[in-house]
Formats: sequence, structure tokens, C-alpha cells
Amino acid sequence: MKTFCFHGAESTGKSVLAQKLAAELHCPWVPEYGREYCEETGTDLSMEDLLAIAEGQDRRMRTVTASSPSLVMLDTDPLMTAAWAEMLFGEVPSVLLAYPKADRYLLFAPDVPWVGDGTRFFGTPVERARFAAIAEAVLVRAQVPFARIAGDWAAREAQVRAAVTM
Repeated sequence: MKTFCFHGAESTGKSVLAQKLAAELHCPWVPEYGREYCEETGTDLSMEDLLAIAEGQDRRMRTVTASSPSLVMLDTDPLMTAAWAEMLFGEVPSVLLAYPKADRYLLFAPDVPWVGDGTRFFGTPVERARFAAIAEAVLVRAQVPFARIAGDWAAREAQVRAAVTM
């Protein structure tokens, strides 16, 4: 089984590409639990909310991977929740770094237009750059393999396809 986790700042195409490629490659896609959580409970998040989001995401990932599919697309994982913790509260609880890791992370750059959708927070260029740097720092801290994804929508899709099929 090989797991790919889409990671990075908001509004960079992660969810769209994860779902699209999963459908094309006939493999499971694990959607973002945090989005649903925020749609149900609101976006005034506490650290306890982030811990619940990480647990919910991990539960979804474990459910999907229990059947040992050969390939899994993860819209996110608890390492992205760790980036949120750092961005919102300036700290990362160790539990967020202790969850199982994906085989490979695809780190999306914030170099495409931001689109607000009611659950996204950080739309200014300065905020996006800071969040992107934090997201990368979390991957480095966790010592996981990752590839950078950047450019226009077509370039992103090509880069993701190349990473997933190598």
C-alpha cells in the first residue's frame, strides 16, 4: 500500500486534485475531516478542536487503509493539523506529530489565487506565505519525504500525476 498526502496552505488545489486522481486511478480518497468539522461547529477553533480534528482524520484514514488498497490519496492528515496548531496558537502538541505518516507528502505552494469558501482563514499573501512556511517546517520536523507542487493548475496536476505514478 502506498499513501500520498496532499499538504500545504489553503486554496491551493489539494482537495480537487486528490479527489480527481483517486477517481481516475480507482483508489480510495480520504477527504478532509476538518472541513466538515468546521462546517458543523464553526471556525472559532480551540486547540481541543484541532485535536478532535486530527483524531477524526486519523480514524477516517485507518478505516480506508484497513482493507490495504494498493494506493490511497489523503486530502490531509494530522501533520497538516499540526501546521494549523502552529499557525493559530504558536505551538504543536506532540500528539499531532505521533500519528502514522503517509508514504509521501505533496507540498502545495500558495502561488495560485486564493478563494474564500467560509471555512478558509488565511487569504492575504503574507498569511499564505507564513502558513506555507509552517506547513513545510512541519514536514521537515516530522522527517517525512515530500515533493513540491507549484505553478498553474495544469502544472500542478502534471506534477502530482508524476509524483503518484513514479
